[in-house]
Amino acid sequence: MALPTITVHDSLTRRKEALVTREPGKVGIYVCGITVYDLCHLGHARMIVVFDVVQRYLKAAGYQVTYVRNITDIDDKIIKRANENGEPIGALTARMIEAMDQDFAALGCEKPTQEPRATQHVAGMVRMIATLEGSGHAYAGKSGDVYYKVSSFADYGQLSGKDPEDLRAGARVEVDANKQDPLDFVLWKHAKPNEPYWDSPWGIGRPGWHIECSVMSQACLGEDFDIHGGGMDLKFPHHENEIAQSRGATGKGFAKYWLHNGFVTIDDEKMSKSLGNFFTIREVLAKYPAEVVRFMIVGSHYRSPLSHSDAQLDQAKAGLDRLYLALRAEPDSPVPDVGPGASDSAAQRFHAAMQDDFNTPEAYAVLFELANQANAAKDAAQRRERLGLLKGLGAVLGLLQQDPEAFLKSGGAAAGGDDAEIDALVAARIAARKAKDFKESDRLRDELKSRGILLEDSPSGTTWRRS
Repeated sequence: MALPTITVHDSLTRRKEALVTREPGKVGIYVCGITVYDLCHLGHARMIVVFDVVQRYLKAAGYQVTYVRNITDIDDKIIKRANENGEPIGALTARMIEAMDQDFAALGCEKPTQEPRATQHVAGMVRMIATLEGSGHAYAGKSGDVYYKVSSFADYGQLSGKDPEDLRAGARVEVDANKQDPLDFVLWKHAKPNEPYWDSPWGIGRPGWHIECSVMSQACLGEDFDIHGGGMDLKFPHHENEIAQSRGATGKGFAKYWLHNGFVTIDDEKMSKSLGNFFTIREVLAKYPAEVVRFMIVGSHYRSPLSHSDAQLDQAKAGLDRLYLALRAEPDSPVPDVGPGASDSAAQRFHAAMQDDFNTPEAYAVLFELANQANAAKDAAQRRERLGLLKGLGAVLGLLQQDPEAFLKSGGAAAGGDDAEIDALVAARIAARKAKDFKESDRLRDELKSRGILLEDSPSGTTWRRS
């Protein structure tokens, strides 16, 4: 099957570009991962879910995908937090990596093909820094730190659109005898007391943050690869510095396309730990089912800001309920071929949306259309056909794979009570109705409603779901 034409918005060119991979039929993706010093928040969740959908769709489109997402397991924040906790750095990072894996698995994110850790690639970082120094792109300061010489790279600022002269003019005046230029950034930090260190030609120390991704991406994908992704906040300086380091060291192009997801905002401010306006993934999952959180994230175009609120999550829950209520009618509907070559017009519109820079809001419109068609179907065969397509296309986005009844009864921690308690109240209401005790029946319905439990009476019996 011929691969479809997919367009992506390249942050470097600032326009949509046709995806032409370096090796036909294969695509290499590198995404900057998590600095593991604390629990992940909803901003992290958005980035991880966004690129999970990107790699899922590319696989569904027929590509052989190598998806690399790194772990930063040595960093100033990690050292500070470990010291505050009075625990070894390795113990802190191991605990946070385990929590991270649990959170991302709950959100339905697949594990990357490779997940390199910074501490595993320090030797490669030393080699790249030595190469940069040898070619005039780096220099050692008097303190033992090594810096990248920004003025040696003519294209600095191309990704972010920032003019180096404007950046210099806006830089704070600081006395730093080690730097030749206020824009120069650290590649190697000399060792400080009670910090982890490695040997290097410049003495014992540890790598700076930016160098790690240049080294790990090339170790996993080669000096030239297809897609580099991450959050919008990484565009400058992190990704700008990656480009300078990588091209300076190899003379090659580094990543061909750059994809950046938008911020998660609260009251129009970016969610971040530094601002203190963040919710951990676990805090959100205590109130809402994980698939609702994923549904909310995927429903917004990845480049747009995503405003977080309970109202947004309630809206996502209502939308996902609609789809699962449709699927509940025929939960075992067979899934047809839903690839880009599928003949069904709904499938074709779904793929047209996803091939246009992963336009998930338009893809969602197709899912709701299929649910409406299934609900309106006059015979079981037609309904099963529409629902099979709904389930298959949902799977491309990592959605709609739960048992519908189980999902509709799911909720955050103790939402409305446990299933056995709710089943008992529903059974009591059914008994009251049979006894024509409508006052008690109404009281029980109202009590369940106050707990967020919705009842649906039909000729075949009474079912319930969490609102």
